[in-house]
Amino acid sequence: MKNILYISFCFSVFFSSINNTNAQSKAKEVNTQSQSWFSINSTVRLSKHWGFIADAHMRRNNFVADPSFYFLRGAVNYWITDNVTMAAGYGRMWLAPTTPGWKQFAIEDRLYLQLQSTSKIGKIGILQRLRNENRWQQKMASDTFTGSYKFTDRIRYLLSATIPVFKNKKYPSLVISDELAIQFGKEVVYNTFEQNRIFFGIRQNITKTLSYDMGYMQVLQQKASGYQYDKNNTFRLFFYYMPDLRKKLVIPVVATKPEVHS
Repeated sequence: MKNILYISFCFSVFFSSINNTNAQSKAKEVNTQSQSWFSINSTVRLSKHWGFIADAHMRRNNFVADPSFYFLRGAVNYWITDNVTMAAGYGRMWLAPTTPGWKQFAIEDRLYLQLQSTSKIGKIGILQRLRNENRWQQKMASDTFTGSYKFTDRIRYLLSATIPVFKNKKYPSLVISDELAIQFGKEVVYNTFEQNRIFFGIRQNITKTLSYDMGYMQVLQQKASGYQYDKNNTFRLFFYYMPDLRKKLVIPVVATKPEVHS
């Protein structure tokens, strides 16, 4: 996965240049707003190879004043090795209306596949994740679902670095990450570059299985017009629950060798 970041960057530059050429020659418009994003993310390992992922998200606009979306997601997770996993799952989002006076939330359904790896460069922990999402988004008109959907295929690449600052592992580490998303579809004309998320913050263990990260995330998202962007200055607080239940679920068998995990 070492070359994925370079490939993703090339895709971003290429598609952004196409979008800028085709976006009706209008001046770039940026809508800046504040957000808060809270989530609980769990990865539960049940055996040497199998487990599951489940997470719940809530994002608010104008810091915490107005709803942005609510999102639930789950997946089956497969450990190729202890450091490389594959997952396949489903997610549902409830997206708040942005048109003044509208109250109906739009539904988005997702099917996704992902490949994730963890490694170390010295003491720095590196996480890479490549995710493909098929998304069906309800089309709304006059605050009502029209009965039709917009389909997009979105590819996301995340690179995250966790940098220890203190010798004591109970103290926080520095986290820096960037995630690039590009999308394709019949109705994707001017915004193949979908968004980019840059995060700076801290990560700290609460227990052996529970941790959190907290900090600032800037989300730059290109709108369908191609010349309009949302720039979201976001406070982020994510919790991570990652129990390993392999030992608890093992049934002792007489005269068998204990399983060794590499």
